[in-house]
Amino acid sequence: MEQNGTQKEFKQVMDIRELAEYLGIGKSKIYSLIRHKKIPASRIGRQYRFSKEVIDAWLKEKIITKKEEPGLPLFGKKETQEQQ
Repeated sequence: MEQNGTQKEFKQVMDIRELAEYLGIGKSKIYSLIRHKKIPASRIGRQYRFSKEVIDAWLKEKIITKKEEPGLPLFGKKETQEQQ
């Protein structure tokens, strides 16, 4: 995240508001992720805290890359298969 041309430093332990800013999503979305146990969170009393290190690892783990679908021809192979 940038502010005035500089990168913002985030705390090592964040609350809901700080995490929302860090991830660029709304607080309600974070609460939903917590409810469905989709995001790593620590509960201290009635408040949630998030480790930046754990969140960063969680983000890396959740990277989605589109795999090539098996059986789908690429770049004209379909035409040659149809001709056979």
